[in-house]
Amino acid sequence: MFIGHDALSFGAKRAAPRVGLGILIAAPNLLDLLWPIFLLLGIEHVRIAPGNTKLTPLDFYDYPWSHSLLMSIVWALLFAAGYWWRTRFARGAIVVALLVVSHWVLDFITHAPDMPLWPAGPKVGLGLWNHPAAAILIESLMYLAGFALYLRTTRAKDRTGSVSIWIFAGLLALIYATNLMGPPPPNVKIVAWMTLSLWILPFWAAQIDRHREARV
Repeated sequence: MFIGHDALSFGAKRAAPRVGLGILIAAPNLLDLLWPIFLLLGIEHVRIAPGNTKLTPLDFYDYPWSHSLLMSIVWALLFAAGYWWRTRFARGAIVVALLVVSHWVLDFITHAPDMPLWPAGPKVGLGLWNHPAAAILIESLMYLAGFALYLRTTRAKDRTGSVSIWIFAGLLALIYATNLMGPPPPNVKIVAWMTLSLWILPFWAAQIDRHREARV
């Protein structure tokens, strides 16, 4: 799943308004933020295999340290512990942990059976990506609902807060559309570096959130 993860980021603001949008964007995308680092280090591997599923040309045949269920729980606990250590906000830490693990759950629904339960363990996946129309519809509706919930939960403190959130949300949607319509990437290194650029998003979201506040 792609912007479905961001849908949960936006929607989670309702559950924990004190948690910054930067953290909320980072948490459900954490596994994908770690993945390109592991690719570039040679710890994990992916193949470009058009037709692997109808929606993506990538064959995720080896990513147990970033995307197994067990490791997603480990990353969730570490990320949440770091958040709690800095804020002492227990509810926020719980929401953050659940968001991290939600990545595996959503990928389990969309991916072919390539999601490891643990490193070297069995792989599972329901394969929604083999039904493109349904996958795109579900993910798009999730995104619209999550973004609408964020807008209902927060309000702009100034013009920057009003405009920038729409630019941010629009860019995420554009990236999603480009991934769907674009050609397969030329090589794995390009995939890794393009995915690594996602690290910009949590920091950008954090800046935007400083110009917005929770509605009373």
